[in-house]
Amino acid sequence: MGELGAFLKIHRVGFDKRDPQERVADYQPYFKLQGEAELKRQGSRCMDCGVPFCHEGCPLGNLIPDWNDLVYRGKWREAIDQLHATNNFPEFTGRICPAPCESACVLAVNDDPVTIEQIEMAIAEHAFAEGWVVPEPPARRSGKSVAVVGSGPAGLAVAAELNRIGHDVTIYERDEGPGGLMRFGVPDAKLEKSVIDRRVAILEQEGIRFVYDVEVGTDLAVAELRERHDAVVLAIGSRVSRDLDVPGRDKNSGIHLAMDYLYQRNRWVARQEGRPHRTVAPDEEITAAGKRVIVIGGGDTGMDCISNAQREGAVSATILDVYAQLLDSDPRHPWPLPPKRTPTTYALEEGGNRRWGTEVTGFGGSEGSVTHVYARKVTGTSSRDLTPVPGTEFVVEADLVLIAIGFEHPEHSGLVAELGLDLDHRGNIRTERTYKTSVPGVFACGDARIGQSLVVTAIAEGRKCARVVNNALGGTPMDQDRELLAIGAWSGEPDSTLRHEAEAAGTVRPGEQFFTGPGSRS
Repeated sequence: MGELGAFLKIHRVGFDKRDPQERVADYQPYFKLQGEAELKRQGSRCMDCGVPFCHEGCPLGNLIPDWNDLVYRGKWREAIDQLHATNNFPEFTGRICPAPCESACVLAVNDDPVTIEQIEMAIAEHAFAEGWVVPEPPARRSGKSVAVVGSGPAGLAVAAELNRIGHDVTIYERDEGPGGLMRFGVPDAKLEKSVIDRRVAILEQEGIRFVYDVEVGTDLAVAELRERHDAVVLAIGSRVSRDLDVPGRDKNSGIHLAMDYLYQRNRWVARQEGRPHRTVAPDEEITAAGKRVIVIGGGDTGMDCISNAQREGAVSATILDVYAQLLDSDPRHPWPLPPKRTPTTYALEEGGNRRWGTEVTGFGGSEGSVTHVYARKVTGTSSRDLTPVPGTEFVVEADLVLIAIGFEHPEHSGLVAELGLDLDHRGNIRTERTYKTSVPGVFACGDARIGQSLVVTAIAEGRKCARVVNNALGGTPMDQDRELLAIGAWSGEPDSTLRHEAEAAGTVRPGEQFFTGPGSRS
């Protein structure tokens, strides 16, 4: 696997990033791939580990050592086949996944990990450039119809898998284009929307129907949806944003949820490029231009807000993060666990600021508009165990505040309420581990089922959900069912959970052994 001992003499070379001062002037991708020769060298660093922990880190169970080796040997055609075997959309994950596989790389114990994400993206882009990614419609149709509500990564994945085995699939999307938060939450600088459109065009040619600007439960009655289709899959995401209940929150304008801002900015970019978009009334526009911007929350969403604010021409853009400053060796997230924060990000490189260990306690304003954020220093390992530091209260000036502290659960009004679905203690759609909701014929997957998570987890959710739906429709076992369920165990799911799902999907008989451990599939 790879070049013997290459990891000892070849250093990690990541994406080639554009100069920060240059890239904040546009919305073009801020990075590009290294050349083919360098990518082969990077692939050679894969260590031929006895136990490849990268599998443990990847919810999809991507065959990482296999395609690292294939890239090293210049076998790009075989590499895309290996990649597509477990991942429907490597061009997405190669761009915006936080790469927990790299955190779990054995090299990361005391060195820089293999540049797995870059190699993944390179394989996908090489395959598209060579014309190897082409529509593959099913040879036959089952006569069964499935509705998928939501076109984020989970919805796209479940639709792709069900269509592949011959079911007729229609995706209903309430927004004007596909992709969910990949389209409306992630800036074009990280994921240009042509990448989504390119894949969706292939899915359409394979037979999947996309219906936009339709909100099920409002524009389309739930009863009518169920009458049209033999099964319904809810992939509606976790879209209820967490808010701050502190003094001044409701008394001052200029304080917004991060996703409201990001939706507007992505639609603004779409307008500049002549793509379909919804307009915003002038009095509802959220802009950072010429303003002092404070973003509350230091995750990916907060960083995307900072990046957009810089491109708009903000006077300043600062993140207030409750997390304590990172140490050289962070005991909170030991290997192979992925870190919750990194020393820097693309947005901070572009001029954004970050204040660690900071909790917001209130907002101040003048004439109904926010002018100040009140905060204090705190200690703790996460937002769940914060302890204020006495005497550390301070005030920062602000003209625009964006709240980016995560999501609560899927929206309950409309579709979920009308179906009368059972919810779990966190407000997610309850499925009892089998993707089946409390209503017969209705399934759920992705963030709507498990809470907010990663793009790679959403794709894995869609793939496994498709097998359960297919079995419920009386379909023949899907190819690689046992393989994929076994690989799912590498993402940390208990054997009992995977067995439960396998038996529910009809891909393994009760009591039959189907998984014996990492590196062994039966």
